[in-house]
Amino acid sequence: MQTITVPLRQDARTIGLVGLAHGTSHFFHMLLPPLFPFLIADFGFSYSELGLLLSVFFVVSGTGQAGAGFLVDRVGARPVLFAALASFAAAGLAAASAGGYAGLVLAAALAGLGNAPFHPVDFTILNKRVSTPRLGHGFAVHGITGNLGWAVAPVFMTGITTMTGSWRLACLGAAAWALAVLAVMALNREALDDRQGDAAPAARAATGAAARAEHPMAFLKLPSVWLCFAFFFWSTCSLSAIQSFAGPALEQLYAIPLSLTAMVVTGYMLCGAAGMVVGGFIVGRVQRLEKTISVCLLASAALLVLVGLQWLPGMAALAVASLAGAGIGIAGPSRDMLIKRAAPPGATGRVYGTVYSGLDLGFCLAAPVFGAMLDARMHSGIFYGSALALALSVVSAGFVGAGVAARRVQMA
Repeated sequence: MQTITVPLRQDARTIGLVGLAHGTSHFFHMLLPPLFPFLIADFGFSYSELGLLLSVFFVVSGTGQAGAGFLVDRVGARPVLFAALASFAAAGLAAASAGGYAGLVLAAALAGLGNAPFHPVDFTILNKRVSTPRLGHGFAVHGITGNLGWAVAPVFMTGITTMTGSWRLACLGAAAWALAVLAVMALNREALDDRQGDAAPAARAATGAAARAEHPMAFLKLPSVWLCFAFFFWSTCSLSAIQSFAGPALEQLYAIPLSLTAMVVTGYMLCGAAGMVVGGFIVGRVQRLEKTISVCLLASAALLVLVGLQWLPGMAALAVASLAGAGIGIAGPSRDMLIKRAAPPGATGRVYGTVYSGLDLGFCLAAPVFGAMLDARMHSGIFYGSALALALSVVSAGFVGAGVAARRVQMA
């Protein structure tokens, strides 16, 4: 067993700061979706048009994320993080001042630009500053705070809008939150410096030498990178359905007031956060991580199918849809560790940037598809489609795990 030489306080500080930043990035995924009913009332948009706003966000984020990985490897994660948080503040201000669709497109694009660097930034800092025995818990906290950001955003945005009667004030509140987080990061900048204080300097020097020996784009030839990309694409298609459209779908399927069904996203994310606590302990005890991922995601898929079948009482359906988030949460730390094992030495930012751009592509393509399904009154299809996407992500994870296991045998 490896002896931990890095103080717990030092690891905890870095993990906490990265978690706060990651939660903020997920909060800004949800800057606009909770406001959809209010935007429809004010501007007369359709769900398909609003779904395209999400596509703008994730096109910008996805294309920027792959490039951000190279930037992080070149200049370091910390300055890129600060710029991303400033872009979120600008997105909140743009949304608050939007006079129509063009203004909302600008807000979505700025939020996507801010979101682009987060996964290469976060995982670069965690992998280089957190001691290896605590890394699984770091991944768990990273995932938990992301889910909490998703969970808090609907309550924050709709709560301020309801209390003040103005969705614009809610957007201003979001901008203020981004600026406050940026101030916290600046005050604790030394704990985020991935160029110094490496938890494993000898290992870093060795991997740095290996990275210089090959072309910067060599990692793109690895099948494991593209299988991880596919895994994120399908799992995010599933999430997009729940995050943006499960509330209106439940309202129509089970005649539950929208004020209650809107809480399904919060419940789903909170269950996911609880699952990640469990997943953080599992990840350090399991070799074949793809097995954990498969069992958990298929269980979540089964719960979503059950909701779509309309066999449940109304509030039970809301609870079951929320519970599906737990399986995805348990799988989260295993997913992130599987990517770490699949990544070649010295390419942390590039690999995470490329792999996580599958997340953005999934949101980009899925949002208008599921929005069109809702416009066509295919309400059960929201849950069936989400479940199918989870099943497809399990296939990708299985291939990644098999490749990692084969490489371990070759190196033995």
